[in-house]
Amino acid sequence: MNYNEPLAFRMKPKTLDDYVGQEHILGKDKILYRTIKADRLSSIILWGPPGCGKTSLAKVISNTTKYKFKRINAVSSGVGDIKSAIEDAQNLLLNPSGKCILFIDEIHRFNKLQQDALLPYVENGTVILIGATTENPYFEVNKALISRSMVFKLNPLTKENIYQVLKNALNSPDGLANYNIKIEDETLMKIADTANGDVRTALNGLEVAVLTTSMGSDGFIHITNQIAADSVQNRKAIFDKNGDSHYDNISAFIKSMRGSDADAAIFYLARALNGGEDPMFLARRIVIAAAEDVGMANPNALIIANSAMQAVHMVGMPEARIILAEAAVYLAESPKSNASYNAINSALADVQSKDTGEVPMHIRNAPAEGMEQFGYGDGYKYPHDYPGHKVEQQYLPDKMIGTKYYIKDENVINLDTNN
Repeated sequence: MNYNEPLAFRMKPKTLDDYVGQEHILGKDKILYRTIKADRLSSIILWGPPGCGKTSLAKVISNTTKYKFKRINAVSSGVGDIKSAIEDAQNLLLNPSGKCILFIDEIHRFNKLQQDALLPYVENGTVILIGATTENPYFEVNKALISRSMVFKLNPLTKENIYQVLKNALNSPDGLANYNIKIEDETLMKIADTANGDVRTALNGLEVAVLTTSMGSDGFIHITNQIAADSVQNRKAIFDKNGDSHYDNISAFIKSMRGSDADAAIFYLARALNGGEDPMFLARRIVIAAAEDVGMANPNALIIANSAMQAVHMVGMPEARIILAEAAVYLAESPKSNASYNAINSALADVQSKDTGEVPMHIRNAPAEGMEQFGYGDGYKYPHDYPGHKVEQQYLPDKMIGTKYYIKDENVINLDTNN
């Protein structure tokens, strides 16, 4: 074993029995486990956050398959590398099976042309594709490739999973077994918790702790909670402002405000800001939520949200976090009504799909002299000439008479002082 290699690399599992976590797809009764064991794998896409075990699973497959195994990285490879792998696979002298397993790390980095180059060989079985991606493959990977592959979503490893990997690293000759280390289970669990589902972060932190701590007088390297905290540092945040977690987080932020949970709204706001989200993007979402979800239950919410957006633009971070928090809490605490939102959607659906008729003549404009003789504006009742500045007359076209779009719910405030 080359101890110049990082601990995280040395501890990659070699067999399925070594693999820790992802029981939802690799339990002994699950299809992926059975196909790997039987070496009957078809093309698959492995989708999950960094450090959850995508490349480790590919390594396990490379150690167990009878087929030629080729690995390329989409960041540094192109169509030429794909063609080279396919030519090697089709060389029956060197590869009697005529097929290969091609592992493409970060497959979402391939452009459409590169992904299209793979398609005919995946389709005819020359290539069994294993693609690994941190991005949602349904957005980033060619739909034709997706349709010919099974997509498996890998979850962040649990704290217990990472703790088990750390224990294995302490006891394995490939890991840290040659060092005299004393570390409490509680400290290992803290490292596992701080890694937040990323086993690579946890192993790197443990390795730094061991290699930078002097041996005690008793001949042991003592790893304390403080040393572990210094080595792993801040809790790793699972957030990518350009990735799938961006959409998940903003969805949760909006739904928390809509659901009147101020604490959850503040949490997802903090998560977004910590991940580098654009404060103006967050401010715009608050303005939209004020109109869509609070609406006529509290029209002041839109004024507050718009003022907050202007203030965020003028002030910037880090103080903008306070403005965003205040606006988010205001919306979460406000009564809710989507009556206006439903009204405009229903009206748009009608004008796009129905013959809705003509504007009644009496409410049409007659800007030029002589138009009155054709009925423009004829019979219009000016509401301000009537008691309460209101008068009954037809406003909707004849074909739409009786249609109701704006249907007040129990939270809508009553702006009609005459009722």
